[in-house]
Amino acid sequence: MSYHAKRLLPLLAALGLLSGCASIPRNTANTCAIFEERSGLLTDWRRDAERASAEFGVPVSVLMATIQAESNFEAGARPPRRWYLGFIPGKRISTAYGYAQALDGTWTEYQKRTGRYGDRRNDFADAIRFIAWYHADSNRRLGIAKTDAYRLYLAYHSGHAGYGRGVWRERAEAMRGAKRAQAMERRYAAQLRTCR
Repeated sequence: MSYHAKRLLPLLAALGLLSGCASIPRNTANTCAIFEERSGLLTDWRRDAERASAEFGVPVSVLMATIQAESNFEAGARPPRRWYLGFIPGKRISTAYGYAQALDGTWTEYQKRTGRYGDRRNDFADAIRFIAWYHADSNRRLGIAKTDAYRLYLAYHSGHAGYGRGVWRERAEAMRGAKRAQAMERRYAAQLRTCR
C-alpha cells in the first residue's frame, strides 16, 4: 500500500462513519430508499439488516419497522429531558439511546449474553442486530411470532416481564408505537418485494 493510500484510509473511514450515522435518511417511510441511500463503500444497511434477519429469523421488515417506530433512524436519539423552572436541564426520562432506543441495562445484558462488548447503540449494524436478538428472545420467552410486528413491539417497549404483566395496556405510547410499527412493517414488506 502506498504512503498516500495509507494517509487517506483514516479520512475515508471518518467520512464513511459520518455518512452512515450523522443524519437521518431522507425518506424513512421507504425502506428501498433507505437502503439505497445507506449503501456505499463503508456502510451497507441492507446487508446489515439481512445478516441480522438471517441470524435470528426475524424479517427485515419487522426490524426496520421497529427502528422507525423507536428512533426514526436517528443514530443519537434520546428521550427528552425534564426541565426545572423552564430552563434548568434535569435528567432524561430514561436511558434509552440510539437507533434501537435500548436502555443501558438491556444493552449491558445483551452484551453479556452475546459477548459483543464492542457493539454501540449508535451503530446501525449493532443496533439492528440487537433488535433481532431481542425479538428472537421475545419469541422464545413469550411465544410471540417473529413476524408479529405489533406484539413484538409491545414486548420491546414494555420489556419481557412488563409484557407478561400486560403493562402496555395502560401505556398509550406503547399502543401507538405498536400500531405504527405494524403499519410500517406492512409498508416495508411490500416495498422490499420491489427493491432492486
